[in-house]
Amino acid sequence: MNSESSGVRDTILDVGQRIMAGKGFSAVGLNEILVSAGVPKGSFYHYFGSKDAFGEALLARYFEAYLAEMDVTLRNPDATMASKLLTYFGKWRTNQSFDDCQGKCLAVKLGAEVVDLSEPMRLTLKQGTAGIVARLAEAIEGGIADGSLKVEGEAGQVAQSLYQLWLGASLMAKIARDAVAFDAALATTRRLLQLPG
Repeated sequence: MNSESSGVRDTILDVGQRIMAGKGFSAVGLNEILVSAGVPKGSFYHYFGSKDAFGEALLARYFEAYLAEMDVTLRNPDATMASKLLTYFGKWRTNQSFDDCQGKCLAVKLGAEVVDLSEPMRLTLKQGTAGIVARLAEAIEGGIADGSLKVEGEAGQVAQSLYQLWLGASLMAKIARDAVAFDAALATTRRLLQLPG
């Protein structure tokens, strides 16, 4: 794919991510994305075989960027692992704002909606979230090793619990339109990682 083709594809994905983060997958038609992107309809099918294929590509690209940003946060050489994890969850809170996540909360927005619509999108979500949990588990193991945190139980199970906790908090923050769920999630996170409040 040449750079011009890649640019058009990226534009469609960028615009689609922004719109779908606000409205969801099913509520957005291809025409809305293409008009906003300034791209003719025929171009869409040059890059994506269907709306589902577009959704799969959208989620794959979202998780690729998300995991890369997560790696930067968790690999900061100037902080303990406990501090890095708290920074990660602080960024989560900021990016999952109930007012406007600007495409940064796509897994939360689309997760429950698309898992029953498309098996490829479900599998992309499963793979992406597994990558997040694996990084959290590795970070927890690193925190135990550097002495900055302690956990009861296996790091992978604690990581899974933390991810589910924050995913649920994101949904509750959207329902309540306040940050109370994030405050509770942070307090529980500190307890699970045995960090001072």
